[in-house]
Amino acid sequence: MRTRNPLPIAYRRIGGMTLIELMVALGIGSFLMIGALTVFMQSRTTFRVNEAVARLQENGRYVFDVMEPDVRMAHFWGLRTRSFAITGRASPDDPVSGLSPGGDCGTNWTVNLDESVESSNNSYGFTCGAFGTAVATADTLVVRRAAEDVEAVLAANTMYIQSSRSDNSALFVGAALPAGFLPATSRTHRLVINGYYVSQNSSLDTPGNPIPSLRRKFLRNGNAGDPSIRDEEILPGVEDMQIQFGVDTDLEGTAGRGVVDRYVNPQDPILDDTNAAFNPDAEILAVRIWLRLRSERIENGIPADLGYVYADQVVAPINDGLRRIVVTKTIYLRNARPAS
Repeated sequence: MRTRNPLPIAYRRIGGMTLIELMVALGIGSFLMIGALTVFMQSRTTFRVNEAVARLQENGRYVFDVMEPDVRMAHFWGLRTRSFAITGRASPDDPVSGLSPGGDCGTNWTVNLDESVESSNNSYGFTCGAFGTAVATADTLVVRRAAEDVEAVLAANTMYIQSSRSDNSALFVGAALPAGFLPATSRTHRLVINGYYVSQNSSLDTPGNPIPSLRRKFLRNGNAGDPSIRDEEILPGVEDMQIQFGVDTDLEGTAGRGVVDRYVNPQDPILDDTNAAFNPDAEILAVRIWLRLRSERIENGIPADLGYVYADQVVAPINDGLRRIVVTKTIYLRNARPAS
């Protein structure tokens, strides 16, 4: 038998990829990689945007969770339904009351119970100093009421309302009931006063980067030197608050009484008893609140917004790299009644 010698190694056919095949494979791989990175970056950007917006929305909900129960209970005085029956109250036009606490935010600001909800329009309406610098164009809102809980044990340095159905009620300070009131026929409630405003500053300020905040002046009780007015921060990142009142202008006993006829700005002529357009039958039934919130830090790539129109505000577009939203809520007063 004859044996055929194998071909020399140099002549064997060697398998592999040509340069063209390699370039095509690299091109397809690069295309898929670029697509995957693009999808990843877009998803990451979308997540960051959604997270930032969700955080601002959560902040807005938190503020309303704080303010709504307070506003809703305005003009609650315990067993009494009218503030004129509470002795010790005083208006800004009266002499300074002996019950006015230290650091009061205006003449008889704390004991002006006839105005259970009060607001200033585009101004800081308190005479007590703001934390940092108040936002001059923001509204303020004051809520006056009694606490819901009945006080079984009275404490010193605390301002109370002693309420009774049959007799006049009274403001007093201390652990002893005022003369003429008995525990069996009356109830004791702490007085609650909250004045909301917006400051240009907050606890998160850093050098060169002030962060605005929603704050409130409140009546503090029960400590040495009390009752007194103190200041506390509700939430950083709130740069504006606007208020409107839902007003009923129908006469008592008419079909439309008890329904909001229109919303007006604070200090509207129909609510100002010194104005010729004052309407003595006007009754505040609801409070509408707008809040403009901003992020705490600059976010790259945010385009200039289109501006904002809300309440009586027209805000020009802002291009500072901060994300903003405007939230609003209408709160109906559970104890809405005329002052007299």
